[in-house]
Amino acid sequence: MTSFSDVPGAVVDDRGLRHVGAPVAEQRRLASGSALAPLGDRRVITVSGEDRRSWLDSLSSQALTHLAPGVSTEFLILDPQGRVEHAASVVDDGEITWLLVDASDAEALATWLTRMRFRLRVVVTDRSDELFVLGGTREAVSALTTVAPVWVDPWPDVSPGGWAYARVDPHPGADRDWAEAIVDAAEYERVIASAAAGQTALAGLDAVEALRVAAWRPRVSVDADERLLPHEMDWLRTAVHLSKGCYRGQETVAKVHNLGHPPRRVVALQLDGSDNVLPSRGDVVRAGDTVIGAITSVAVHHEEGPIALALVKRTAPEGEPLVVDTADGPLAAAAETVVPADAGATASVPRLPRLGRRRAAE
Repeated sequence: MTSFSDVPGAVVDDRGLRHVGAPVAEQRRLASGSALAPLGDRRVITVSGEDRRSWLDSLSSQALTHLAPGVSTEFLILDPQGRVEHAASVVDDGEITWLLVDASDAEALATWLTRMRFRLRVVVTDRSDELFVLGGTREAVSALTTVAPVWVDPWPDVSPGGWAYARVDPHPGADRDWAEAIVDAAEYERVIASAAAGQTALAGLDAVEALRVAAWRPRVSVDADERLLPHEMDWLRTAVHLSKGCYRGQETVAKVHNLGHPPRRVVALQLDGSDNVLPSRGDVVRAGDTVIGAITSVAVHHEEGPIALALVKRTAPEGEPLVVDTADGPLAAAAETVVPADAGATASVPRLPRLGRRRAAE
């Protein structure tokens, strides 16, 4: 059986194929549609049964009851306080709802969904051992023999019922063309064998991550901590339907969006690349001597150089130079606002006059 060890230049770790010798060039090939990326850090869960869509609708942040076959979306599973616990990319084929999830989250999500079935007509199956995920442009993955409809990333378009906080125009992810295809073992083996023979170009996970970070696209296994609200990552765009029925965490989602502000907000960082130093996830971000947040994602982009996403306090200053404390010393950074400090508070609530002022007027 052909493996990545047969592919020239392949570097593999426990997540999968990291690169094939040229991560920066692989980004260009991936973005242009001339390469495929084996997504070893993605897993597949299926949900079948007559009640599957309405059941998932009742549990998640997305409106799924009437999801049409072949339409791509995503959902979040929140805790009672509205914090993100799980995330899944979603596409339905008319009989089965297919969930593509981060590998580190797959077992936990499948277990939780199974526990929530009660007496409904749904069957949850973790297909991670038999199915594989390949990513690339829509045209690139269309040539594959798939077992399910291809999931096309809706980011950064605002889905029905969603809301955008980022105000940049155009959005840096506007030209992002990303799709994920589910294939069986035979097709996956064919692609790897073709790459080993020099007939198919592969790109690694480092290239995939660089394109994702440059598009400000959140990912649960990397950008979420135990406190994350979807508002903080501008995730209301594609993963939350603000006018659907009740679900766990909905009250917090509505209150923060309509009446309050997210306590933290994501910023995009341009990092000083002069010393070839990169931060790690969790490294502290400072404004002067004040700690304002931490790094969530890091990459080296083929055009922008070293970049990162960071979650900072809502009140963190805008337009000021920042410093990231890395294991190799402080690293200068410039921030671009993704979620603004005034995000939220969208409800038009009338302000009542103070009682004392009204009496004085009388």
